[in-house]
Amino acid sequence: MVIYGVGILAACMLAGVILGDLLGQLIGVKANVGGVGIAMLLLIWAVTVSGFNKLLEPPTAAGINFWSAMYIPIVIAMAAKQNVVAAVSSGWLAIVAGVAAVAISFAMIPMLSRLAGKSEDLS
Repeated sequence: MVIYGVGILAACMLAGVILGDLLGQLIGVKANVGGVGIAMLLLIWAVTVSGFNKLLEPPTAAGINFWSAMYIPIVIAMAAKQNVVAAVSSGWLAIVAGVAAVAISFAMIPMLSRLAGKSEDLS
């Protein structure tokens, strides 16, 4: 059932937020440090652990897979929006660094595609 997927998603998010707050306190930052990332990793772990999936009925496992597939892109989009807002308010150097990182990433795509094509040809 999809509702169990929502429950596991909520449990992972709650655990991630708590662990992120604790991590922030440990390093002396008054903020949640990596809580959403921790939650994503917990959800991925919950979906991929074979012993855990054997306990679940197929509709429940399908619900968990659905929510894990929905959760990661949404969280990445939310984090990207926050990063853009912080960069724009921080000044021109942050904006230039962000644009440069994106440009370099785009420039790497053809090179990585060629490397992937060579490895496929060998098999």
